[in-house]
Amino acid sequence: MDHRLKQQIDFFLEADRLKKVTRQNYLADGSRKENSAEHSWHLALMCLLFREYAQDRESLDLLRSFKMILIHDLVEIDAGDTYCYDESAATGKEKREQQAADRLFGLLPADQEQEFRALWEEFEEKRTPEALFAAALDRLQPLTLNYITAGKSWQEHAVNLGQVLARNSPIAAGAPALWDFAAVLIEDAVKKGFLKNFGT
Repeated sequence: MDHRLKQQIDFFLEADRLKKVTRQNYLADGSRKENSAEHSWHLALMCLLFREYAQDRESLDLLRSFKMILIHDLVEIDAGDTYCYDESAATGKEKREQQAADRLFGLLPADQEQEFRALWEEFEEKRTPEALFAAALDRLQPLTLNYITAGKSWQEHAVNLGQVLARNSPIAAGAPALWDFAAVLIEDAVKKGFLKNFGT
């Protein structure tokens, strides 16, 4: 087998392990927790579906956002999923993920290693319109699933309104209309008792 193709196949097979990384959010029917591969697929679908709501939709490079979405959580294969509301688990997260990126992207041919690493870093830095849009979707998806499941994951982890607002308000930078939608969900979640109204 050609060496380049072998590297790509090795990476492809290693990426399959993302299916085994369990997240804290539940599927919309509440039957089980989603895995990180399912999360990435759901975000990719959202990227296609919600492009019209992006802050810079006229100039947005949708393919770039799409690529970021597909690779942004690959580091969880080694680093695991860090629940966004668990401050203690976040200790050392950046180092764990950098080491994971070194190993995982290092499996690729040099040109693809550079491309994938740059996309992953762009997503993490959240400075470009494409990264801001991708990050907005990354926040909106679990928020919506939490709402649809009557706050199942929020309640399991005693998450409060202040935490949810702090985590999700950056949606506005990448997709203001989606933040308007998210704010309605959050407000209704408090009214319905899905989310505790304290810690604001």
